[in-house]
Amino acid sequence: MARKIESRTLLVTGAAQGIGAAIARQAVAAGHRVALADINTAGVSALADELGETSLAVTLDITDEAAWQRALDAVEQRFGPLDVLINNAAVVHVGRAENVSMRGHQQTLDVNFMGPLRGMLAALPRFKARGRGHFVTVCSMTAFLPFPGLASYAASKHALRAFHHALALEQRNEPLNFTIIHPTSTETPMLEQEAASDEAPLCFSSPSVTADFVAEVVLDAMHRRKIEVFMPPKRARTVRMVGTNPRMLKALVDQGEATGAANLNERRASR
Repeated sequence: MARKIESRTLLVTGAAQGIGAAIARQAVAAGHRVALADINTAGVSALADELGETSLAVTLDITDEAAWQRALDAVEQRFGPLDVLINNAAVVHVGRAENVSMRGHQQTLDVNFMGPLRGMLAALPRFKARGRGHFVTVCSMTAFLPFPGLASYAASKHALRAFHHALALEQRNEPLNFTIIHPTSTETPMLEQEAASDEAPLCFSSPSVTADFVAEVVLDAMHRRKIEVFMPPKRARTVRMVGTNPRMLKALVDQGEATGAANLNERRASR
């Protein structure tokens, strides 16, 4: 017997493409009302036109506190109170830390960490006043693994995971739900950025997954109110162990980068 899905109102950031767009499509297909939020107005508007009346395009710069309030107001005016905030938007600047501009490092932290933080703190009083709400954070396996070539990206995801869990602990006596998901390498425009560089081969040391697959995992975790989800689950223990052991991490990086470089060359040759 199929599990009955309660229709909810979602706001998905980074919804113009990649994982965010895949989440939005699957959520609408499942019967949810979805606000598609992105700084790319044309992208979310086109997707909202495709998805129909149970979707809403919202222009949102997640680094702007006032923009968050306007976005949440727009959702309430169209669909009523927000049920689920899915923080998915992120950016990457690929390259060894010394080769990335300070502006690039700063933008990575502003978007990947401070952006979701602003969104969660904007939605929190609305959720508490209503007596329900669910924060879903799309994080990364790099929240556990310092990645050469993605140093500030990994740092932003380390910070995001810590904040997500700390906020959940602070609100443990409130009727709120907190879910965090750690995707592995995913076929998105971000991965294409990484593939265009030779400075982050570790991104290609293991097989990538599709954005649709990640979206399925995210929505399943939301429905089941899971606390933390790793992709793939069988690697979770190893990733956590290696990520907290610098000696082991150092020993494995050379092998991982060699494997990733070979896989990346095959990827380029097949395109």
